[in-house]
Amino acid sequence: MSGRWRTHLLMLLTTMLVSTSFTVGKAIAGGMDPAVLTLLRFALAALLFLPFVAWKYGLYLPKRKQFVGYACISFTLTGFFWLMFLSLQSTTALNTGVIYTLVPGLSGLYSAVLLRERLGKYRLMALVPATVGAIWVLFHGSWQQLLAFNLKSGDLIFFCGCLLMAFYTPLVKLFHRDEPMSVMTFWILITGCGWLLLFFSQRLMAMVWADVPAQVWRGIAYLAIFSTMITFFLSQLCTLRLGPTRVMAYSYLYPPFIMLIEWAYGQPLPPVQMLPGLVLIVAAMLIVQQE
Repeated sequence: MSGRWRTHLLMLLTTMLVSTSFTVGKAIAGGMDPAVLTLLRFALAALLFLPFVAWKYGLYLPKRKQFVGYACISFTLTGFFWLMFLSLQSTTALNTGVIYTLVPGLSGLYSAVLLRERLGKYRLMALVPATVGAIWVLFHGSWQQLLAFNLKSGDLIFFCGCLLMAFYTPLVKLFHRDEPMSVMTFWILITGCGWLLLFFSQRLMAMVWADVPAQVWRGIAYLAIFSTMITFFLSQLCTLRLGPTRVMAYSYLYPPFIMLIEWAYGQPLPPVQMLPGLVLIVAAMLIVQQE
């Protein structure tokens, strides 16, 4: 097996791990305030990163301009994850995974404005099937629901989060200089904790920690380790070999993976009329791989 195919298999593993975060997030979203949940996820991930960064690169405060850049990036991430957990209280993991397929296209549009980056014909071609497929799945393959525009409140909340998340890649490109990505990620997590403490410290103080179910603590640990630490290293490795566009295109596979994960846990499969939308979403991923 060639190195490129091994890299694609690693990306499939990464995509599967990230897909589980939507299901796990749904399972624990009602057990803790979304802002506190996001803060604990960021804080635990930062603590796990700390020994590695200190050992390999040493700990030092970034320059003011770098720090501002990290804070801008973390603002978009913390906003996204807070809105994600908030939305999962009133929508499904599948719906959030489907809406997330809009992020690569939005990110490309932001890059065109902020970085004057060309979208490329394949990415532009992929926008159409990805958007049409996402809309078809969101409305359960029903023209009646589509015409009635029958969306859950959580769907709209998560879409606002995706508008923020789409800034992540362009801002990383805008603010990254020569520092290692591990160092950048560590300070993004640290400044993210700062944002959450700034806006939501009162909610943290009001928490009754004894009432938090053990399932929630296990979910937070899983998200911090598997959906943050491991996927970070795998995605960075694959980005070096495949490029950011191909790696980002794998997010189009979140909806079918979420369906398989929930089916494995005993949930029924979605109605067959949603299948054309899923096919279009997967087609969009394959189109971008030709970039």
